[in-house]
Parts: sequence; structure tokens; C-alpha cells
Amino acid sequence: MEGTLVELRNVAVSYPGHSGERLEVADDLSLSLGKGEMAYLIGPTGSGKSTVLKLLYMDIKPDFGFVRIGHYQSDRIADKEIPFLRRSLGVVFQDFQLLPDRSAFDNIAFALYATGKRGRVVKERVMQALTRVGLSHRAHAKPHELSGGEQQRACIARAIVNEPVLLLADEPTGNLDPRVADEIQKLLIKLYKEGTAVLMATHDYRIVKKFPARTLALVKGRLVEVDPETL
Repeated sequence: MEGTLVELRNVAVSYPGHSGERLEVADDLSLSLGKGEMAYLIGPTGSGKSTVLKLLYMDIKPDFGFVRIGHYQSDRIADKEIPFLRRSLGVVFQDFQLLPDRSAFDNIAFALYATGKRGRVVKERVMQALTRVGLSHRAHAKPHELSGGEQQRACIARAIVNEPVLLLADEPTGNLDPRVADEIQKLLIKLYKEGTAVLMATHDYRIVKKFPARTLALVKGRLVEVDPETL
């Protein structure tokens, strides 16, 4: 579909259980997300939200159906192409996953070094990303010197430094108090308004109701569009 950035079509996915059986996570997931669109992915813990995100950055592949991001499609992509797919995505985690012995600047620069960037372009891109998230004044602080909100801003800067077409956020406000969570949510909305598509997995319905956007609920292994006002 023209203008569609993300598509899941009739996706079934399962994991191997301890006794060799397959544990079904989803049996018929379908989703489309347009370029520059923002949506929430909601559901209780264990409903499969993280699995959907893993399908999108192709950490796992469907048992049935397909996942498409741009021109990359799960049933056609070669293993050597997956790193290039991931460079077009930014991923933000609940638990930050910052390198503890490196400054905010170096954590973000690391994402550029991984794509072969060097020298002045790295410094310029890192400082630009830090400025976009309001953290340029903390560039040389290490993670333990940053507040929870500042650490999440550093994670978002790392996720956007390669100018992704899609930002995947996995419970990005889950470890933050409501005031700081709201600040992070406003930042994600700002990035969306600047043209980056955002898919945010969350079970924080307070955030969804306060900052409404298209909302997709995982219900019994399927995705159902819901009105955030009804949550």
C-alpha cells in the first residue's frame, strides 16, 4: 500500500516451550502504519507487545504470514540485510541499556561507529541528537550521573542519531514517575511531529488517555483498534 511504512499480514508466531511444544503468542496479527504516523500498542504484561516489536526489527520471524518495513520483507530478507534494516529503525527500551562506563555522548556515538561513521560527522550528529532531546548540557555525564528521565532522553538520542524512519519504543515511560513520563511522552510526540513514525508499546493507560493517538490493543493474539477514551 502506497505510503505504508509498516505492514504485518496474518502473522502467527510461537516460541518453543520447555517440553519441546510450541507456545503460541499470536495467531493472526495484522497491522499497517503509515510514514510519519504515531500509534500505541497496548496490552497487559505478557500479552505479546515486545514480541510485535521483535518481529518489526526481525529479531524473530513469523511462523506464518509476513512482516514488511519499507522494502524489507521477512519472508524475503537475507540475513546479511538485517543490519541494514535495523539502521533504518530506532529502538528505545524501558531499562535504558546504556553502556555504564561511557558518557552520554559516547553512548550515542557508539550507534554511529557501528554504521561506519567517523570523525567530525560523529560529533556533529551526536550533538544534534542531544540537542533535539534537550540533553546537550549533559553530554559528558555517565549514566549513573543522570536521572532516570535524562537516561531515557539519552536512549532516545541514541535511537534517533541515525535518523530512522521508524522509532520503536518498548515501555519507554515504565520506570519513570508520572511527571517525568509526561516529559518523555511529549518528546516522543515532538519527534513524531517532525516526521518520524513512532510505535510505542505500553501498559500505561494514563499516558495513552492523556496524549491520545491511534491505539492498537493486543487481544487474544490479535490486534484490535480501540478508542483511547474507553480505556
